[in-house]
Amino acid sequence: MTVELDEIAAFLAQTRPFSELSAAERATIPPMFTMRYARRGTEIVHAGADNKNCFIIRSGLVDLFDPAGNLLDRRDVGDHFGYSTLLSGEPSLYTMTAVEDSLFLVISEEAFAHLNDAFPQVRRYYGGENARIRAVASKLRSTAASEALRTRVGELAVAAPITCTSGATVREAAQIMTEKNISSLLVVDPGETSSTGDLVGILTDRDLRRRVLAQGLGTETLVREVMTPNPHTISPDMLVFEAMLLMAERGFHHLPVHDGTRVTGMIVIGDLLRSLHTDPVYATATLARKSDIGEIAEVADNARRMVGRYLERGVSAEEVSKLLTAVADAVVRRLVTLAEERLGPPPVPYAFAVLGSHGRGEMGLASDQDNALILSNDYDPANPAHSRYFASLADDVCGNLAKAGYPLCPGDMMASNPAWRMSVNQWAEKFHGWITAPDGDALLHAQTFFDIRGVAGESQLVDDLRASYVPIAQNSTRLHAHLAKLAAWREPPLGFFRGLVLEKGGDHAETLDIKKGGTAAVVQMARLFAVAAGLPQLSTRDRLSAGAGAGTVSRQGAQDLADAFDFLCSVQLAHQERQVEVAGPDGTEPDNHVAPKSLSRLEQEHLRDAFGVIRKMQQSLGAKYPIRSMS
Repeated sequence: MTVELDEIAAFLAQTRPFSELSAAERATIPPMFTMRYARRGTEIVHAGADNKNCFIIRSGLVDLFDPAGNLLDRRDVGDHFGYSTLLSGEPSLYTMTAVEDSLFLVISEEAFAHLNDAFPQVRRYYGGENARIRAVASKLRSTAASEALRTRVGELAVAAPITCTSGATVREAAQIMTEKNISSLLVVDPGETSSTGDLVGILTDRDLRRRVLAQGLGTETLVREVMTPNPHTISPDMLVFEAMLLMAERGFHHLPVHDGTRVTGMIVIGDLLRSLHTDPVYATATLARKSDIGEIAEVADNARRMVGRYLERGVSAEEVSKLLTAVADAVVRRLVTLAEERLGPPPVPYAFAVLGSHGRGEMGLASDQDNALILSNDYDPANPAHSRYFASLADDVCGNLAKAGYPLCPGDMMASNPAWRMSVNQWAEKFHGWITAPDGDALLHAQTFFDIRGVAGESQLVDDLRASYVPIAQNSTRLHAHLAKLAAWREPPLGFFRGLVLEKGGDHAETLDIKKGGTAAVVQMARLFAVAAGLPQLSTRDRLSAGAGAGTVSRQGAQDLADAFDFLCSVQLAHQERQVEVAGPDGTEPDNHVAPKSLSRLEQEHLRDAFGVIRKMQQSLGAKYPIRSMS
């Protein structure tokens, strides 16, 4: 090996993903590279142009721009660029320009394909990084961001996906894929759950290469022997940026779309890249390769700091809250993965669940942590190995969430509290006690648990738990009365003559709490309407709509509350964003204390209207539930 190749090998030993290979494996790689030099200001790749190379920066800096000229990311020594076009087969989404005199290692399209096929570490690295140009909102491309945030998977998924049975041969499957010019097949067998058959697996080009050709199997091998069984599915209602997060975190390139009854389509990473070509929201952060909590915290902070730009461009508070929630979900999943890597495989199945605003998908900039561990019924609290493992995992995740900007819960409703990590049966028993004797802390815990959602681990455990207590809660009129009392407890800060009632002194003088008696009251009422009807919805807006359909609230009342909630949330988010912007990263935490004088005259009038709607609906609860007679 020449001196130059030796230097390249030494450089690769310090550069992911090649640093993960053995020395012998790395020794085969340098001859595949060429070198390229670019002077400062040189455009390496232009947005919309074809690109046939992957670049690794050996020295210098490179900036990535979208077609509108907005700076998206800056790549440094050891960083890669250009790989997304090789994976997608599409023209480049970015313009890449040398910031200073730079030297690159260049991997040709052929060499790139060989490295991905030969080394799983390389394949995982580039596949995950490519998917992570997802819409976490680190940078805003254009005013079309609102549309990007609204786009649902069903709008992009390929209709009527092509299928084969598990009993087909790989030759037959390959012929279908060739004839239809597709890179994957859904494997569907006749079954009892669907008249169109049950999804049992997925077969991709990559499966044929790795599991058939590379293993020397014959063309008569059955599909069931080489397919990926029981693939993960997503709902057509899932937002595109949420699908991108999921694909990035799990390393998926294809995801079947299932509406709960049958498979309705397929989403492919290339589809997502094409959707981003015209109006994407880009994220330069790459959580899949982040192991340092400081870097993970930076990802979350970047997303929070984009809130102002979204609001300025007309993105609704609902969409921003969903985005903040999706980022928080991704952070949780990454922290859980890192905890498992440190602790080893869990002794029994479990789910990391989120509650409160996080569970409802309604996070703001002042949201704190509310979470729990739902453990399988194989969990034995008397077994030191079990209790020690999950205590360590919970402490890791909750502690690192706090470092990432998600404050610890003041009421200690977190998985790090032993009382908030139990088996499914233990939780079911605990919840039964809460809802049959709802008072004080019991009621507070019970209402929070209606907002539970699995984020990491075996989410089916969370679904099973909810299924056990929702019918009980639906039939508990006493619980409904207590929830109604809680919803009407804090009235809006509105005086007799529609004047806004402000705090007179202290740190929050001349402000009002837009949450107490405002957004929190609507959340409480929507939760009541859902519980009384036994509805599965989690978000406040969905609960209001479904409650109207089920008759637990009038359609006009639901619409009025939804309108009030939307306005109050927009004021709340805008206030919190201003606090974050003014205070900087080390400033005070954002809160819910809004000064009416900071609002326009029209906004103040809308604020009075929103509070008036809430007060009227609270008063109507008194006519339906025995609120006044309750102690």
